Amino acid sequence: MTGAFHLLGTRRFLPLFATQMLGAFNDNLFKNAMVLFVVYGVYNNEQAETWFSAITTGVFILPFFLLSALSGQLADAADKARLIRIIKACEIGIMLVGAVGLLLAWKGLLVGSIAMPLMLLALFAMGVHSTFFGPIKYAILPQQLDPDEVLGGTGLVEAGTYIAILLGTILAGTLATKPDLAAAAVIGFAVLGFLAGRQVPPAPPAAERIPFNWHIIRASVHLVSATMHIPRLFLAICSISFFWTIGAVLIIIFPPLVKNVLGADEQVASLFIAIFSIGIAIGSVLINRLLKSQVSARFAPASVLGMAVFVLLLHFVSLAWSKSGADLTTLGNFILHPMAGLMIVALLGVAITGGKFVVPLYAFLTTTVPKTQTARTVAANNIVNSGAMVIGSLMAFALSSVGVGPVGQLLLVAAMCIVSAWLGWKLHLACD
Repeated sequence: MTGAFHLLGTRRFLPLFATQMLGAFNDNLFKNAMVLFVVYGVYNNEQAETWFSAITTGVFILPFFLLSALSGQLADAADKARLIRIIKACEIGIMLVGAVGLLLAWKGLLVGSIAMPLMLLALFAMGVHSTFFGPIKYAILPQQLDPDEVLGGTGLVEAGTYIAILLGTILAGTLATKPDLAAAAVIGFAVLGFLAGRQVPPAPPAAERIPFNWHIIRASVHLVSATMHIPRLFLAICSISFFWTIGAVLIIIFPPLVKNVLGADEQVASLFIAIFSIGIAIGSVLINRLLKSQVSARFAPASVLGMAVFVLLLHFVSLAWSKSGADLTTLGNFILHPMAGLMIVALLGVAITGGKFVVPLYAFLTTTVPKTQTARTVAANNIVNSGAMVIGSLMAFALSSVGVGPVGQLLLVAAMCIVSAWLGWKLHLACD
């Protein structure tokens, strides 16, 4: 495939693409509106802000760790299009709960006792929603696309996801001081996601229904062990997991880094996540061009080593950054800062190299196993990824507790990139 954009004109891909984009958009609109409101409107302490950011990340990730085994079994055993419609209907109810929490927080009513627990409950439920949707969105691609379209389709899904994250983050920054409008928006976009999901064409199971293992722990252990004993899948899943551990730490430290190191407001915090999202989208499309539709890990080591270089640049720029004063600087003043250009280059470089690293690995997961096992393979990957991301959240939490701030934690991220490069090289040797 020389280009995947023709897929956007087909019913076998476009409705899934739109459904995924709307879901990612709404996840990030809600999560970032909540985090920015709490960081800038409730807390005034760097450690507490980092803790809350870490807690929200952990709450969203936990369902992936607990329920991915069930979601993988379900996605391989039922019509994926029907599951999408059920999952997207649930999103509407989840966002109604989150909207109530946002409205209570906006009114200053029971913020600590009711509003924040409701928002965290909705965030956890959105994690459950994404846990069950995740295996479907990847497993359906090799079922509905031609073999030479899978890498391009995977790249478009990843690019679309991060464009949606970008747009959701921008809107969250705009609505961070207007939780009432954010509440209305998350409900509205949940309805749009449900309508888009209804257009996904039937995707019946590729095999007869398999017996369910409803024991969460036993099913998870069995699923991971059944997948990880295959050397190539083991290396691919470990590589992806390290990448998402890095991503978890970065997302956690962005808000306190922007507020307390750069002395900037919530719109600049949104800009950081937006730049990160743009970069991942660029990397996702660029790697498909470089690989010419071949599913390969040959660019993985160089990509993640490049990511380490840009993380170090971000670290040193942050160290050298000088605040303009006691008041938080606006987006306009941030852009005019003499080191803003270097900061943006560093962020964009981290994200582009990250996208180039991870997209071929996801395509690898879905194309090297039988179609009857793709959802369970993705689910096994999600279990390990989520465990690694929880570890990353705990590391950020612990380092913050002992006084290592966001700038210092960037050094940890750079070191983790080296481990990811080693894993990527091992995968390249094993598969290419």
